[in-house]
Amino acid sequence: MAGYDWLGPLMFAGALLILALGYPVAFSLGGTAIAFGLVGWAVGAFDPIFMTALPGRIFGIMQNYTLLAIPYFIFLGVILEKSGIAEQLLETMGILFGRLRGGLALAVVLVGALLAATTGVVAATVVAMGLISLPIMLRYGYDRGLATGVIAASGTLGQIIPPSVVLVVLGDQLGVSVGSLFVGSIVPGLMMTGAFAAYVALIAFLKPDLAPALPESVRDVGGRRLLLRRVMTVMVPPLVLILLVLGSIFFGIATPTEAGAIGALGAMGLAKLNNRLDWRSLRQACDNTLRISSMVIFILIGSTAFSLVFRGVHGDRFMFDLLANLPGGQVGFLFVNMLTIFILGFFIDFFEIAFIVVPLFAPVAQTLGMDMIWYGVILGANLQTSFLTPPFGFALFYLRGVTPPEIKTETIYRGVIPFIGLQLVVLLAVIIFPDLVSFLPSLSKVQ
Repeated sequence: MAGYDWLGPLMFAGALLILALGYPVAFSLGGTAIAFGLVGWAVGAFDPIFMTALPGRIFGIMQNYTLLAIPYFIFLGVILEKSGIAEQLLETMGILFGRLRGGLALAVVLVGALLAATTGVVAATVVAMGLISLPIMLRYGYDRGLATGVIAASGTLGQIIPPSVVLVVLGDQLGVSVGSLFVGSIVPGLMMTGAFAAYVALIAFLKPDLAPALPESVRDVGGRRLLLRRVMTVMVPPLVLILLVLGSIFFGIATPTEAGAIGALGAMGLAKLNNRLDWRSLRQACDNTLRISSMVIFILIGSTAFSLVFRGVHGDRFMFDLLANLPGGQVGFLFVNMLTIFILGFFIDFFEIAFIVVPLFAPVAQTLGMDMIWYGVILGANLQTSFLTPPFGFALFYLRGVTPPEIKTETIYRGVIPFIGLQLVVLLAVIIFPDLVSFLPSLSKVQ
């Protein structure tokens, strides 16, 4: 068998080549697995039992209770997108903070955090804020780079602030509690939000012409009583939903999957309160959820077949030896790990990264004695950074699709650079001080 150890690296390179040609990820991985499975069987490189184990692996995916949280949280996000909650939150926050220089940008950061804590869907958040807040910010004299940068950066908070679909997938792939990942990511998520808000406040103080206050006429809603009523009706319901979802996980009342079901039910309740829940919107939400969930499951099936055959041709042993013997031990491994995922985040979606790359890195991280909850959180924070990085950051594509023609792509790139720096600073802080992640899980009763 040792004579066929070259099959593993060749298989990995073949999968990357097919992906680079633009074929769908699920079929690229599945097709590569079938081809190299037949080659490995023909030359006697591995025991045929690896191929017969595949049906059992696929049925195991179907029976995975943790993965059931994915359609719940996707459905939650789609329902809230169609309920108009993002639009109402942005308008209300803009009125509350509009009297301050940079107040509208601060409102975008806070709404991005709130939407992240209720939906966990980056695309929906970026598109909604780009459509609603960008025209207002441009109309009242905001710098185009600052306006687009703060919208794109705030939209990516859904990658790290729970409930995050990213963390659900990472929890399954790392074999750790999704609830613990949710709780452990709270402090890093709040740090990201605070860093964005502090930067906006600093820019507004140093260069007030880049982020002016809104005129009084725009902020007038008919008196403080009407403003208070608006705040109570618009902001309290999503905060209650956040408390139901995250609070039930934090206090051990529900698993993340059960909390996702609670959130989906609560989202339908909010949509009904806004008179936005009808059979047409419900059917669209179910259709979108089905499409995204099916994509995830097919990618997972393809990656499972790939990993099974990859192990059969001893590719996992090759990768383990390569990564475990990097110079610098934990530090060297972590540097290569973070750099690889950061770069891959430019080109492929986090689902592919989680299902293809993370299973290769996770055993090495475990062997090196890393806290896997902390490891999962820094992976999520890293993926958030790559979503924002030019030229291929997904959040930039989402925002480019809804910005007016007069805003150049270079302007969006220029606007996000300071926020990328802030994300990297927070990521570095979390890596250096692991207690930022481990403190809250040690206090909670997550399941």
